[in-house]
Amino acid sequence: MFGKRGATPQAPAAKPASVAPAPAPVAAVVPAPVAPTVFDEGLTARRSEEFYAHKAQVFAALIESIDLAQLAKLDLEAAREEIRDIVSDIVSLKAMVMSIAEQEDLLEDICNDVLGYGPLEPLLARDDIADIMVNGAGKTYIEVQGRVQLTPVRFRDNTQLMNICQRIVSQVGRRVDEASPICDARLPDGSRVNVIAPPLAIDGPTLTIRKFKKDKLTLPQLVRFGTITQEGATILEVIGRSRCNVLISGGTGSGKTTLLNCLTASIEQTERIITCEDAAELQLQQPHVVRLETRPPNLEGEGEITMRDLVKNCLRMRPERIIVGEVRGPEAFDLLQAMNTGHDGSMGTLHANSPREAMSRLESMITMGGFSLPSRTLREMIVNSIDVIVQVMRLRDGSRRITHITEVIGLEGDVITTQDVFLYDILGEDQNGRIIGRHRSTGIGRPKFWERARYFNEENRLAAALDAAETSEEARGAA
Repeated sequence: MFGKRGATPQAPAAKPASVAPAPAPVAAVVPAPVAPTVFDEGLTARRSEEFYAHKAQVFAALIESIDLAQLAKLDLEAAREEIRDIVSDIVSLKAMVMSIAEQEDLLEDICNDVLGYGPLEPLLARDDIADIMVNGAGKTYIEVQGRVQLTPVRFRDNTQLMNICQRIVSQVGRRVDEASPICDARLPDGSRVNVIAPPLAIDGPTLTIRKFKKDKLTLPQLVRFGTITQEGATILEVIGRSRCNVLISGGTGSGKTTLLNCLTASIEQTERIITCEDAAELQLQQPHVVRLETRPPNLEGEGEITMRDLVKNCLRMRPERIIVGEVRGPEAFDLLQAMNTGHDGSMGTLHANSPREAMSRLESMITMGGFSLPSRTLREMIVNSIDVIVQVMRLRDGSRRITHITEVIGLEGDVITTQDVFLYDILGEDQNGRIIGRHRSTGIGRPKFWERARYFNEENRLAAALDAAETSEEARGAA
């Protein structure tokens, strides 16, 4: 239908060999590096080198014979059917010996290459994958249930991988090339994308995708997964409803953004929330949300909008809560200023290994921004601005746990004092290598944010959760 004039020769009317059953030699030969136990075979069939050679031939012939301008006018399903028809004709014309299953795989792969994200499509369709890591055209890893696995997914060459990277980043108005080889972007579902291209990436373009589940996690689900106990989840809900200023701290991949999404569920529907992010990935359910995103500089090195610019501007937008996706630089100063000037209930995340280290990092980030303030002044700002620090950790077995709910008490001399409300203790591991641990209350009966909780009529829930945590702790001790 949309073939270029004369591009595809007329095939004979009958060419039955196109879908002939494959003889024994055509059976897929598994490349040596891919062990059968490494990856779920249901994701992608293990293919032979011959399959990829056929795919390269068919793809080249397809590009010659199809009119992309006309194809772009069709909806997705119609375009896929059109491509399938042309690919079937090409396979028949070239008399390729392929099984029916291989031909179906070929059709699906080429449709994905033209209309989607190529070999990444089966991976993106799975909801149990947390991370996709592409190290050049030949190696793709995934993280499932905290474990990193090698997959048989591969790209035709680095050019195809680079084209897919370009396709992803162009959707959010960004670019990646030799002049600008590092880029942060996002997929339509909010999944975070990072691309680093040659010459910085020596072995070919490197693509990393932090996937989000289609069904967003909630605090009750985190309780079911063992990330926190029911009592701890209730305390977090009270903290959110009481408009405490919260800082979520943790390492890479520990679940900071997921927890931030869960905490925002306790925000009232009537509040005006403004989010500031490098790549917009927070998905708040409230109706009155304004999402802001930073912008990299253009080719001339101009037009950059930093996180600090966003935080400073959102103060003029009548926010009731300000949420910063990740604090990583001088914007920490502006966020603390906002928390201390009537924007209670603001939240943010940062990379740190403990609550005390999180406060040290805040101090150092402000200092790096060129603010020549005395150390005591900075610490007074932190104490007056931040109410609660929630620490999350990815354990060595791949599980994620909330390990600290810590409140910032005050300043003694030049030292910030804190107290832990909730802790996670590691007790050992089982025979399968899974970490065994328990969440426990520290026995704090009236945390510092008690008065704030009482102001919002949440003190009864808070008291019940603290009592229940102590009761369950005593029961475990007696057992």
